[in-house]
Amino acid sequence: MTLLHWATISPFLLAILIPFLYKYLRPIHTGWFVLALPVALFIYFINYLPITSNGGVVQEVVPWVPSLGINFTVYVDGLSLLFLLLITGIGALVVLYSIYYLSKKTEKLNNFYVYLLLFMGAMLGVVLSDNLIVLYVFWEITSLASALLISYWFHREKSTYGAQKSMLITVMGGLSMLGGFCLVYVMAGTFSIRELIANVDLLTGSTLFIPAMILILLGAFTKSAQFPFHIWLPDAMEAPTPVSAYLHSATMVKAGIYLVARLTPVFGGVPEWFWILSGFGIITLFWGSLSAVRQKDLKAILAFSTISQLGLIMCLLGLGSASMYFGMGEDYFTMAILAAIFHLINHATFKGSLFMAVGIIDHETGTRDIRKLGGLMTIMPVTFTISLVGVASMAGLPPFNGFLSKEMFFTGVLRASELTIFNMETLGLLFPILAWVASIFTFVYCMIMLFKTFTGKFQPEKLEVKHVHEAPIGMLISPIVLASLVVIFGFFPNIFSLYVNPTSSSCYIAVLITGRRSVSR
Repeated sequence: MTLLHWATISPFLLAILIPFLYKYLRPIHTGWFVLALPVALFIYFINYLPITSNGGVVQEVVPWVPSLGINFTVYVDGLSLLFLLLITGIGALVVLYSIYYLSKKTEKLNNFYVYLLLFMGAMLGVVLSDNLIVLYVFWEITSLASALLISYWFHREKSTYGAQKSMLITVMGGLSMLGGFCLVYVMAGTFSIRELIANVDLLTGSTLFIPAMILILLGAFTKSAQFPFHIWLPDAMEAPTPVSAYLHSATMVKAGIYLVARLTPVFGGVPEWFWILSGFGIITLFWGSLSAVRQKDLKAILAFSTISQLGLIMCLLGLGSASMYFGMGEDYFTMAILAAIFHLINHATFKGSLFMAVGIIDHETGTRDIRKLGGLMTIMPVTFTISLVGVASMAGLPPFNGFLSKEMFFTGVLRASELTIFNMETLGLLFPILAWVASIFTFVYCMIMLFKTFTGKFQPEKLEVKHVHEAPIGMLISPIVLASLVVIFGFFPNIFSLYVNPTSSSCYIAVLITGRRSVSR
């Protein structure tokens, strides 16, 4: 196997060693042994940046079941590299945060880090796999690892219930996705994503094209919590905060987004793909923001806000897929794809920092109920600053990164309403209306979260912890880093284009997703 293959399976190998490290090196927190791996992987993968920024790709093949055309093919291009850096970079910050969040005296850290490494390895496999069957294997491992992490505190009934609910919905979605992959194989005779993109015409003319599309989207929608399959995500908030910050804001819920982006060259450019993605995306955006306003638990607010933001990204990918109808000739559709990728990065930064801030509040006060909180601004000034930056970005306020990608989203839906294709002359008017209403709800729940927690009267009699104080510096480092990225990306959004040579950054990102510069329909 090549070094890239070893990098992919390295989390699984370390997971095997964790029980022994935990047993024989117990005075040292197990997280310190785990932290080295995502840091090393992040440094390793970032070395591919010069290659992918010039439009290059890296592909390595190891035979698995050659008789069925199933090979363990790892494929690095711009899109997969983006997810690789998110998985390893935020993974390193989450592991560092967990060292101070989870006590080595009271927690079974061997179980936690084994599950976390299983998930990390599975996510690396999902974004690197070129073969659909191999991708499916890793896809289901993410569901298993996620359920194990959600039920980490298995003595709590809500934790086991949330894990069961997550497992049932995502695994069933994965099985439907497998059915879609099998239909694709029947049509094209290959499981390779690269070969499918190169032979799209073999699929589009088949009667199995639409059924395969729907089955695959069911898998993507269940994993990325799109309406009406979003119901598992709020219950998954019973997991420890490091799990929520990693799985449910930055990585696992983005797996469906990745799958949609990767398969857009195969299914994009037809009305069904456009309407399913953009329609369900805008509904998810609206419903998630509306539901978040009614919550009293800080993590519940963040859970529904995550659902809403995932809907926004999915809607943008749907609108951007229309670029294939025009043969990549419409700039605002290219901009919609760029906005989706940009907001995906932005969401990982501000939502990760907010989950960690909420974890700090819960850790130091003993509650996440906004009815019991208040007046923490002066007691926890660093946590307040982190929360202020994250909330302002999520609300779309300048000069933070969320403002930029949200403005790009509004531009996309306004221009989409002017389309004369796919019957957008009438139904297209709903897009800017729902986006505007959802933005109002987003601002409302952001302000509720900030002011109810940090302003007003401090109520120590309602808290389980008598002496509330700021978190230790070790727990603050990771959210500070993420909050700093929120500010940096807000002031310097062109930082991404420094590594982009082809024509323009927006065109380059669109090419990454569509896999080619022009598509004729």
